[in-house]
Amino acid sequence: MLIERSQRGVIRHTGTVYGKSVEGNPLTVWLPETNKPDILVLASIHGDEAETTVVLSDALRSISPDGLKNAVILCGNVDGLARGTRGNARGVDLNRNFPTANWLPEPVYYKSRRNEPQDITLSPGECPASEPETKALLSLLEQLKPRAVVTLHSALACIDDADGSVLGRLLAQKTGLPLEVGVGYATPGSFGSWASEQNLNLVTYEFEAASPYDLKERHTPVLIDVLTGKVDL
Repeated sequence: MLIERSQRGVIRHTGTVYGKSVEGNPLTVWLPETNKPDILVLASIHGDEAETTVVLSDALRSISPDGLKNAVILCGNVDGLARGTRGNARGVDLNRNFPTANWLPEPVYYKSRRNEPQDITLSPGECPASEPETKALLSLLEQLKPRAVVTLHSALACIDDADGSVLGRLLAQKTGLPLEVGVGYATPGSFGSWASEQNLNLVTYEFEAASPYDLKERHTPVLIDVLTGKVDL
């Protein structure tokens, strides 16, 4: 089920393109060979959170193709990741672009450093699901119909699960991160808001602020358990 450590330098799974970004770059999902996935794990919907892609890739590369039981998106925002920007190529925060009842057209704000004000401006998009990355993800979810989604972020150091689900509690237990029921500020148009309206269990897995080496040490084993189906729903 796990690949020998010396052979983990490349992804040995076959990816499937599920859409394209604003700039026409492929959006790729890695799927199990033999079963329908119960969980979709998504990294880097914010392009400035590259460490989530690094750690999720480390987990995927550790698993043999026949051992993968759940779906993986290493990067939901490929243009933003290439630029090192939180938003996509049009400056849209994809995590505020979902078609929700609470979507707002006003600018959204974030901070890029721990002790700075939350005053850097991004767009939520011209309208809900205006961005090709959002549309492609929604289409993939409709196709896969997973029972749960785990979306990786940094660096709030918590497991955010408004429902306090079995999955959220297990991830908190395995990581030692606190289980929270909100990030402490409004998130109109977020993936989490959309999932709640669809009665889809979504757990936000927030890494702590640490080096990629330390993050892999702590979180790769947990993500291997998720991807190989060892974490119950």
